[in-house]
Amino acid sequence: MDWSKGEQTIIWDIRFPRVLLGAIVGAGLSVVGVAIQSLVRNSLADPYVLGVSSGASVGATSVIIFGAFSMYGQYALSFGAFTGSLVSIILIFTLSRIGGQNSTVRLLMAGIAISAILSAITSLLVFSAPNEHGIGTVLFWLSGSLAGGKWEYLTIPTLIVVICLIILMAQYRSLNAMLMGEESAGTLGVNTVQFRKLLLVITALLTGVIVSIAGSIGFVGLMMPHIVRVMVGSDHRRVLPVSALFGAIFLIWVDVVARLAFAPEELPIGILTALCGGPFFIWLMLRSSYSFGGSGR
Repeated sequence: MDWSKGEQTIIWDIRFPRVLLGAIVGAGLSVVGVAIQSLVRNSLADPYVLGVSSGASVGATSVIIFGAFSMYGQYALSFGAFTGSLVSIILIFTLSRIGGQNSTVRLLMAGIAISAILSAITSLLVFSAPNEHGIGTVLFWLSGSLAGGKWEYLTIPTLIVVICLIILMAQYRSLNAMLMGEESAGTLGVNTVQFRKLLLVITALLTGVIVSIAGSIGFVGLMMPHIVRVMVGSDHRRVLPVSALFGAIFLIWVDVVARLAFAPEELPIGILTALCGGPFFIWLMLRSSYSFGGSGR
């Protein structure tokens, strides 16, 4: 097939990088969903639901509007988002454990509280923005979009998602053991303290890099791991790669709908994932019999 120069430019420089970005972001969100659900032993956990994405948004907003972490150059945005997500997940997990062992309700309440505070901080930062350009750029991160997909932006997210997936795949036995509780995992030889720290860093790193490139896209990390566990069981040797694949395919097609539904206007992809994920979250919360593909809690 003979393509004109314009067609080659559209396909190779615009469409193809965007599709690849969708695959990377979808896979990354699904993988971080698996990691955070194992970290808190809760099938309702998700970076968006628990407020981790809100923390990353605060970090990204600080970089965009005020030039925070400018000493890191082109990596400032990723570093800011990573720092925000790491701080938020530590706060949420610490708050949920105050007064005793964390539970589903305490964890969700802590996530809602921290998310509300961080969202308010983000709004305050946007309100104090010195120029309209900064406000418009921040709104992109808050709504989520793959419009920024360019070849030069794909290398770092791809490497981080692949490396984190490989690390988690290598630790699949520890992930499986964590589903039975920290005490049981400890008796099986898992250093639960160090492993939880590893999961915290991976969760923050993946969330930070994804928010820095595509904004806040919710519920993918909630839906894909759950669907995959229903299909293939709870063994992370299968859950991780299949979740990454499903997440990549899902987000690519959601982006297609976002571009075509109201053409020529483009709908923020975060709106569509929220429309899918919100009802799914409610259904999953009401379905008390579900717990990592096994019996309820």
